[in-house]
Amino acid sequence: MNSRHLQFSWYTCCLGLMASLLISHNQATLADDVPPARTYSNQLRRLESPGPLLADYPDYVAPVNDLTRYEAPILVDDPRANLSVRAWRWSYNARGIIEMPNRLEANATAIIMVHPWGIDDGQGWRTPEPAGCADFCTPAKNHLGGKHTREVIAPFLNQLRSDVNCVMYSLPGTEDSVRKKLYRSVRGRPKQAETETGRRELHEVLHEFQYEGEPVPKQLTLSASQPVIDYFKQFPGLDAGPKFNHAGFWELPIPVTSDLKVDPDDIVIYDAEGYAILRDFLKAQGVRHVLLTGYATDMCFCRTTAGFENLSQDFNVFLVGDATLATFPANAKPNHATNAAISFASLNQLITQISWVELDKPGK
Repeated sequence: MNSRHLQFSWYTCCLGLMASLLISHNQATLADDVPPARTYSNQLRRLESPGPLLADYPDYVAPVNDLTRYEAPILVDDPRANLSVRAWRWSYNARGIIEMPNRLEANATAIIMVHPWGIDDGQGWRTPEPAGCADFCTPAKNHLGGKHTREVIAPFLNQLRSDVNCVMYSLPGTEDSVRKKLYRSVRGRPKQAETETGRRELHEVLHEFQYEGEPVPKQLTLSASQPVIDYFKQFPGLDAGPKFNHAGFWELPIPVTSDLKVDPDDIVIYDAEGYAILRDFLKAQGVRHVLLTGYATDMCFCRTTAGFENLSQDFNVFLVGDATLATFPANAKPNHATNAAISFASLNQLITQISWVELDKPGK
C-alpha cells in the first residue's frame, strides 16, 4: 500500500470516528423531536381532470399525463416542518399515479446535485476531438446540459441554499490536490488563498492536456457469417476510452460546472470514496431528507455514489424531476428520454418538481 493509500485510509478512519460521535450526539439531542411510528391510512382519492405533471420545462422533460391519478394522505410530516414538497409515484397495482403532500423540516433536508461536470464550459476540460465522448457525449449536447443547469437548477439551488441543511455536488474520482483547494469537502473547507491557488492550478492542468484522439475508423474487418457482431465490436455506439479521448483524460480534476456559482459553504463529494462517507456525513449533519437533482437520470443519477439507489436506503429521497436530464442518443432534445427515465424511477421513488417545493412564507 503506497503513502497516498495510507493517508486516504487514515482520513477515512478519522472521518468515520468523527461521524459516529456526531451521529450519537445528534441522536441524543434530537431524540425528543422524533415522532413515534404511526399507522398510515393509505386511502386513495381519485383526482378529477388534473393537469399534467412536470409541465414547466417541456424542452427538457416531456410532461407526464396518465389517465388515472389519485391523491393519498400526507406522507412525511415533520413536527417542525417549514418546507412543502408535494410528490408522486406510479403504482401498477393501484393502476395509476399517486400524489401526496409532504411537510419537511428544511434544516433536516439536503439538496444534492449529481455530476455537474464542468465540461465545454470555458474552464479547460473539453470534449476531445474529433470523436471523443464525455458527459452527454457531444459538445452540442453538453452545451444544452449547461443551459439546463443555468435556467433550471441554478435558480433552484439559489432559492433554497440559505434554508436547507446543505447543498452538495458529486464528482468522479477522489479529492485530489487541485480540487481540495477549490471546494469544501466532508473533510474541511479551503481558505480563500488556497482557492485562488486551486483556480490557477486547475487552469494549468486542464489547458496543458492534449484533447485529441483517434478519428472514427474508416475501415472495418467483417466476417461473412457475423458482420453485424463484428461491426459493433469494432465501432460501438460509445467508446469513451483512451482511443478516442486520449490517455489520461479521465484522470484530470473534473471541476464543478461554471454554469453554477459554487458557494463557499457548498460541499463536493467524490464517487471513488464511496457511499458510506456521504451517508455518515449527512447523518452527522442531522439530514433525513434529500432533494436530488443532476445528471444523467438513466445512469449516474441512479447508480453512482450520490445516486438514488444508494440514498433511498437511508433517507427520504425526492427526485426533482425537472432538475435532471437523461442521456438522449439519437435525439436533439432530452425531453422524452428524461420522461421515460423519471417515469421508470417512479415505481419505487417519489418524484417532485421545482414548482412543488415551497418554503413557508414569513409569518405562516
